Amino acid sequence: MLRNALQAGLAAAVVSMLGACAMPPAGPAGASIDPPQAERVMTLNASGVQNYSCEYDAQHRLGWVFKSPQATLFDASGHAVVRHGAGPSWEAEDGSRIVGHVIAQRPSETAASIPQLLLETHGAGGAGTLSAIRYVQRVDTVGGLMPSAPCSTEHQIGSSPYLAEYVFYR
Repeated sequence: MLRNALQAGLAAAVVSMLGACAMPPAGPAGASIDPPQAERVMTLNASGVQNYSCEYDAQHRLGWVFKSPQATLFDASGHAVVRHGAGPSWEAEDGSRIVGHVIAQRPSETAASIPQLLLETHGAGGAGTLSAIRYVQRVDTVGGLMPSAPCSTEHQIGSSPYLAEYVFYR
């Protein structure tokens, strides 16, 4: 009886492991964009552009390549409080600045829009509003995809307007 129970347990474990192997790997595109063990500090609304450059790929074909965001983030009263730019970076009026890198993303809930992101950040200068920020979420994105018209000249610049909500966590 013990032997039958062990065999049944072993069989269940093998089936479970095989089932796990058949599952697609969880990657950044399908990952949760909720920050781990973090406290929300502020939510700001962004209006800006996503900048692209026309560059050659490995097959020597021209195509749009993302370069940087350029946006202004506003508080609930409509006051501009943070500038968002290359890095990606965020700089507050008080001079505090953070730089982030993407750790997870998921598709936008709005068609033809840039993905929603979770970025991990580190301080890049100045004490103040952004000094303690560890994560930034970009959610509720609208627009921002690469220009729909094909590019034709190397280093040609294109931009696409976008809106988003940025949530800052410590």
